[in-house]
Amino acid sequence: MAALPERRDIDPKYQWDLSHIFASAADWAQAADEAEKAVKRFSAWSGRVAEDPAAVIRGYFELQDQLTPVIEYAFLASEVEKGDPEVQARYDRAMGLITLAASSSAFMEPELLALKEDVLESLRRDPAMADYDEYLRNLSRQKQHTLSAAEERLIASLGELTAAPHNIYSMLTAVNMKFEDMVLPDGTRQPLSDSTWDSFREHEDRALRQQSFEKIMGGYGAMGETIAAAYIASVKKDCALARARHYDNSLTAAMDPLEIPRSVYENLIQTIRQAIPTLQRYLTLRKEMLGLDELHMYDLYCPLVKDDSMSMPYEKAFDLVLAGLEPMGKDYLDKLREARTGGWIDVYPAKGKTSGAFSAGSLRHVHPYVLLNHAGTLDSAFTIAHELGHAMHSYYSNTNQPLPKADYSLFVAEVASICNEAIMLRYLLREFPQPASKAYLLNHFLEQFRTTGFRQTMFAEFELKAHELAECGAPLTRQTLSQVYHQLNEDYYAPACTVDSFIDNEWMRIPHFYNAFYVYVYATGLCAAVTLSDRILTEGEKAIADYRRFLSAGCSVPPIEALKLAGIDMSSPEPIQRAMQVFSQTLDQFADAVKKL
Repeated sequence: MAALPERRDIDPKYQWDLSHIFASAADWAQAADEAEKAVKRFSAWSGRVAEDPAAVIRGYFELQDQLTPVIEYAFLASEVEKGDPEVQARYDRAMGLITLAASSSAFMEPELLALKEDVLESLRRDPAMADYDEYLRNLSRQKQHTLSAAEERLIASLGELTAAPHNIYSMLTAVNMKFEDMVLPDGTRQPLSDSTWDSFREHEDRALRQQSFEKIMGGYGAMGETIAAAYIASVKKDCALARARHYDNSLTAAMDPLEIPRSVYENLIQTIRQAIPTLQRYLTLRKEMLGLDELHMYDLYCPLVKDDSMSMPYEKAFDLVLAGLEPMGKDYLDKLREARTGGWIDVYPAKGKTSGAFSAGSLRHVHPYVLLNHAGTLDSAFTIAHELGHAMHSYYSNTNQPLPKADYSLFVAEVASICNEAIMLRYLLREFPQPASKAYLLNHFLEQFRTTGFRQTMFAEFELKAHELAECGAPLTRQTLSQVYHQLNEDYYAPACTVDSFIDNEWMRIPHFYNAFYVYVYATGLCAAVTLSDRILTEGEKAIADYRRFLSAGCSVPPIEALKLAGIDMSSPEPIQRAMQVFSQTLDQFADAVKKL
């Protein structure tokens, strides 16, 4: 395994093209200057909203449209060149603009809410304000949690400080985090990083799996006090903001603005915990197939079935994604082909590039962007399908909704991505019917349930417990957080799996924890996507048309209602229960398949 390449050494066709946003850094700087002036012009409305509230609302969204490309250009460049001081300087300026814009417009909502209710209702019903009716409805709904203009301005002015825990964590892990080299059986050394760990934790050599696990977790543990300080600051920030906005707790503060009942979060945890015996059955089968006396945490990712045909170089992987997603329709596939060659995607790991994968879809006048760290595995191929699901959700939403209604809720954010994966899996099962390939793919599906259904729910429990400890005044320390995380692993994985002490550091690896109460949507998204993919593949055009309405809805309706457009009711635990039934059935199919190997 070679050291990570420099970005300049990667073929430009495998890098995203930010010139689609701004042709040069100089153009970005000019746009940033103009955006800053626009922010200051908008602030002149302070104290005068009642004069022309419609003009203020329109002006606010026009300002957001002007700011977004400035911010996204700086953010995307920073994600692939974290060690470049000029890139970082642009990112810092963009973060400053976010804070400036938030503080300079903080007067608007309190002044709107100070208007008489009949004035706001008249605005909402005005045909000329149809693009803003959902914004106005939600504004009124959140009245009790909107503060005075001075208080909103104060909170907004702290934007860079409230973002500091995540920014510190991101810089630490992307630039300064170092791990011990891997020592291979022949005595040679190879570098280890978050981006390269997948190949080691999936390795057939158990000693390498254990070594990489202990060095990755040990590396985070070596920075444990610093990471704990950053995360504890993030948790306390969440709790303080919840109190400031008169919410009972931080979970409600995260859920209520999205119109998601707290019961959805609690239903997920309860229903997934009820399915832990099936997870234990899968883990026991894993231990037996690996021929182990004890299954350890470092044994959870190695494939149970070998199949050389599942090697996935990027071009082959993308071809399979296109073939697998053919049921989604010609226009959908045409956009995927455009993404492949049109500068949408940053493909390979490199020095200074953030780990993981994501899609950035807030650019209404430019295509979405997708970050990958392709490793040539089946998981990497599914990641392409996953992130392009996000991208297509953004594309359809931006294309079919006006700006105030284009940004879909976090609650539905993972549905389109996981639905793509589920549809692609069904294709691969047909394309590779050989016993080994079938077993391999079924194992992949089982792993998706384990890592997305169970593991993300366990993460959601960890977040909830950490915030509850802070809210009841209990001391938060590295040791406390690690104890909570260890016990959760015991609850989910023991006794079928030995819960190694190094796993206590794993919570330190999860960047999503700095966006509180987000990870649960991976699990709810999986449950919704399992049902949606079945509908699309069995009902055809009718289901695809319903699904397209969901993709195109943006935030024109509440997220629970958006999913109902596609035929899913997530206010009930039934979709989660149904997904767990599919998990059990898939486990039965896999157990039968491996008998034929």
